Amino acid sequence: MLRTLIATISLGIVFFLAQRFHADSFLHPYIWYILIFFFGLAFLVHRLMEFGMRNKREKFVTFYISSIVARIILSIIFIGLFLYNGLTDSFLFVINFFALYLFYTCFEIYGLYRNLRRD
Repeated sequence: MLRTLIATISLGIVFFLAQRFHADSFLHPYIWYILIFFFGLAFLVHRLMEFGMRNKREKFVTFYISSIVARIILSIIFIGLFLYNGLTDSFLFVINFFALYLFYTCFEIYGLYRNLRRD
């Protein structure tokens, strides 16, 4: 979880600097909400993976699949709520969302790969 926190803080610093130096033409104004959402989602997935790693990993696959399904459903709900409320630039919002989705998914796979490789 520490690596996820460091990655989120690093992304936050990059986004802050981009906005500070007016290089944020590729960032939606709601990028902070997206970043907080993905940090919360990463925390949820981390907790589910901890439960899956217990008892000699006998339920690891079940918890991993459930975390994938939870991530997809919560992401669809998140995007749907923002699109329903009306956005000024919905295409940029969706592009930012899926860029961060891809980043956090790759980061999660890398973390799981490191944990599983040890044993």
